[in-house]
Amino acid sequence: MQLGLAFFATEYAIPVDRLAALAEERGFESLFLPEHPVIPVNRRTPYPAGEPLPPQYWNALDPFVALAYAARATSRLRLGTGICLVTERHPLLLAKQVSSLDLLSGGRVLFGIGAGWLGEEMELFGTPFEQRWSVTRERVQAMKRLWTEEEPEFHGRYVDFPPVKLYPKPVQKPHPPVLIGAASRWARRRVVAWGDGWMPNFTNPERFANGRRHILQMATERGRDPAAISFTVFGAPPNEDTLRAYQEGGADRVLFSIPSDSETAALAALDRCTAAGRAAGLLGG
Repeated sequence: MQLGLAFFATEYAIPVDRLAALAEERGFESLFLPEHPVIPVNRRTPYPAGEPLPPQYWNALDPFVALAYAARATSRLRLGTGICLVTERHPLLLAKQVSSLDLLSGGRVLFGIGAGWLGEEMELFGTPFEQRWSVTRERVQAMKRLWTEEEPEFHGRYVDFPPVKLYPKPVQKPHPPVLIGAASRWARRRVVAWGDGWMPNFTNPERFANGRRHILQMATERGRDPAAISFTVFGAPPNEDTLRAYQEGGADRVLFSIPSDSETAALAALDRCTAAGRAAGLLGG
């Protein structure tokens, strides 16, 4: 089982390239960055974790720009979006961004995606909240064609373009893995239908193991190779026993959350995560 970090990169947090270099030096496998392009001042949608909404949500750097900085500071660290809001990006441009980062990093991109929770935000980008997952699915389908075909075209309900050329293609073949960042039973079905991995947020070891078994069962029933699906836990506590429970439950990767309020807080959290990983035998010492 691999260990990684999840982090809101902001202008006042530890520089993302510094955190990335420290993470690689300590043996972490990956760094995942989220995104929120804008936060509407007058929103109706409540923050799922409870109000008030933390300030990093409207201070987050663009993940692809920030991950490019992380790529320059490292040589092995996997570069994840955790999550990319597909509902708020045009698939032609997003496909170019993902493949460009994958090329420049030597094939290190993990494409964590989601539909988003903030309806007023995605509506600014033209996606109705009720259609968010349908839009996400179709945009991902279109991007897979853009990454794998010489002259792809797509004609769907939400995405429509004639034959085009889009280069560079990703280094990873057929494309960077698409990790679906949601925990519901509908999300698990989506993983089997069109995803490459499951990445539930802040789920305990028992719920994670049950969800994983459900996905593997559905994959077998639908004739899909269960071994082709990866399992990432997003937002685990830095606790040795909890890490062992996730490992026993079949997790391939566990991500710790690093605070973005100051460099001091980030380094202290990194020390705690490192200690937990070493105690569990998952990081070298």
